[in-house]
Amino acid sequence: MKTSTTPRFSRSAIAIAVGVLLIVGATTISLTGRAEKTPAAAPAAVSVTVASVLERSVTEWDDFSGRVEAVERVEIRPRVSGTIDAVHFQDGQLVKKGALLFTIDPRPYKAELARAEAARAGAQARLALAKTELERTKRLLEERAVAQRELDTRENAMQEADANLKATDAAVLTARLNLQYTEITAPVSGRVSRAEITVGNLVATGPTAPTLTTVVSVSPVYVNFEIDEPTYIRYAGNGTVGNSGVSKIPVSIGLTSEEGYPRNGNVKSFDNRLDTGSGTIRVRAVFNNEDGTLTPGMYARVRTGDANAKNALLIDDKAVGTDQDKKYVMVVSADNKVTYRPVSLGPIVDGLRIVRSGLQKDERIVVNGLQRIRPNDTVTPEVVKMDARVASANTVKPAGQAASSAVN
Repeated sequence: MKTSTTPRFSRSAIAIAVGVLLIVGATTISLTGRAEKTPAAAPAAVSVTVASVLERSVTEWDDFSGRVEAVERVEIRPRVSGTIDAVHFQDGQLVKKGALLFTIDPRPYKAELARAEAARAGAQARLALAKTELERTKRLLEERAVAQRELDTRENAMQEADANLKATDAAVLTARLNLQYTEITAPVSGRVSRAEITVGNLVATGPTAPTLTTVVSVSPVYVNFEIDEPTYIRYAGNGTVGNSGVSKIPVSIGLTSEEGYPRNGNVKSFDNRLDTGSGTIRVRAVFNNEDGTLTPGMYARVRTGDANAKNALLIDDKAVGTDQDKKYVMVVSADNKVTYRPVSLGPIVDGLRIVRSGLQKDERIVVNGLQRIRPNDTVTPEVVKMDARVASANTVKPAGQAASSAVN
């Protein structure tokens, strides 16, 4: 048998070959026996939009909710009993002060007035007779024809007649007033409600007297609203403690059907205490209502503010992040590194948010791309202007409460 000439590899040779392959594919070993790793490449800088903090003169406004209320509101009730003879107005009609509204049957009161006047005429006659007899008695006493006692009697009779005449005068006045009360007139100028009692019904006086109708004044009107304690303290810091100088506080309102706050008025008064339950204080403002649009009970959006403009720092609202109950922005340093900065915010002004604390003028902050960065990251800034087109001056975007502002 012929022997094969193909060389045979021993197990030791195979093991050596496998080891060489493993060494080639393994991590390079240094002379000291430590593994040397290839250094990782530095992360690329994130591209973000950056803008500088603005400083402008603004008049800061605060927004609240209020209700329109009439300056004068009168419930018309009868002052004498009787039957309603006539109603002299239409429901919702504008009436002048003194306009006739209702007539109660006057005949019983005319008769009572006539009786009182007749009684007064009798009292006047008796007084005249008492005076005549007194004068006669005085002459007779001078002639010693009568005693002093007779003179005293005549003087007493005259005094009684005089008192009786005064009583009848009062009775006539009462009867005349009652007759006047049968014609019920408007005590104030304004808009009258509907007639609650119609013709033919009997009405009575006293605590159970029914309300015939109501009259509310039209112009001016009150707008009542409530402000929170911090706002009241801020106004008080400007010299409006109590009701001193409140008329200088600008206030305007807008109805639900109106854009913005087109109606201007004046603050009339603050209440004398804060409500401990709600932490608010009641405020009353006065507005002209010549067109009669403002109706008592209407809802009104109220805007008040400080009388003087002040410098304020403004930023785009998109630059603000939320960290639980805190607000923050990312400030970009000169070497393009970002820093976490907590801020205290105010209301919106022309689409830009007022910053009360935490930033300085001209500091650069990240406006867009806030979600892609973390503190101490390096960014590639794209510088833009603060975008004031986010919202209009009348858009209400509160920072802790409903509020807005206007730029001078």
